Amino acid sequence: MEKLILIDGNSILHRAFHALPPFKTSKGEITNAVYGFSSMLLGIMNNEKPDYIAVAFDMRGPTFRHKEYKEYKATRTKAPDELYSQIPRIKEVVMTFQIPIFEIEGFEADDLLGTLAKQAEEEENLETYILTGDRDALQLVSEKTKVIAPIKGINTTKVFDPQAVLEKYGVTPEQVPDLKGLQGDNSDNIKGVAGVGPKTAKTLLQKYKTVEGIYEHIDELKGKVKENLVNDKESAFLSKKLATIVLDAPKKLDLNECKTHTYDREKIEGLFAELEFSSLIKKLQKFDTHYSKKKLEDNPNQASLF
Repeated sequence: MEKLILIDGNSILHRAFHALPPFKTSKGEITNAVYGFSSMLLGIMNNEKPDYIAVAFDMRGPTFRHKEYKEYKATRTKAPDELYSQIPRIKEVVMTFQIPIFEIEGFEADDLLGTLAKQAEEEENLETYILTGDRDALQLVSEKTKVIAPIKGINTTKVFDPQAVLEKYGVTPEQVPDLKGLQGDNSDNIKGVAGVGPKTAKTLLQKYKTVEGIYEHIDELKGKVKENLVNDKESAFLSKKLATIVLDAPKKLDLNECKTHTYDREKIEGLFAELEFSSLIKKLQKFDTHYSKKKLEDNPNQASLF
């Protein structure tokens, strides 16, 4: 099986920024998110050795979800300027490795990842791994698509396959939007149903499978749970819709575009030196040695990723 790695750029840069202290270069440039992102990028490439790789980012501005519900993500605290100032540097690192960046106005990175992963499942000998800290992406998990989620700092991760999702959350990957539809999601200001928490939501879904199934059998329920479901029916369906990742964003998977290939070692080492990432330069050198059998002999400044 060949391997495609899809990286949720915004999720990973936020993870890196909040996991590391705000250290600076000698010139005063804050680089903790750049360092953490770069370290995770090298780690995923070295550990998974993908045949194909791409990074998706959110674009500024409203998405179709904001048009559906103007309060979507309205309660989120705006990220500090120290984070936003590092995004161009992070993209510079990605581009220096000659990894494609995907962004589409009106869609979140999740939607691009979902769309590409869905298309990738149609390929016979291809499995997909999505690197993201966003648990919404667990709805994309299947036999051919897995999620690699950071669970501690920037170096400890867990791979979620369908069984791991079920064991952790008590629902199948397909039921993750239904779970959000019932219990809501404070981080995205998705309301869900009042009074329905994870335990109640899981119990309902284990019996009735979907939000739609619950309302088809609403007369079987009793007490406060039934009352809350009846009162918040509109919110339940809207919340599920907001939590559902789009699988048909206007982006076609081009494996040739995503194929891992050579990068300019001198250029990436120069960038890491400018950012004062001496430890990553050492890691990069070990990384190069690991793949030395595939280096281009005719150009000493080129190093093969895989």
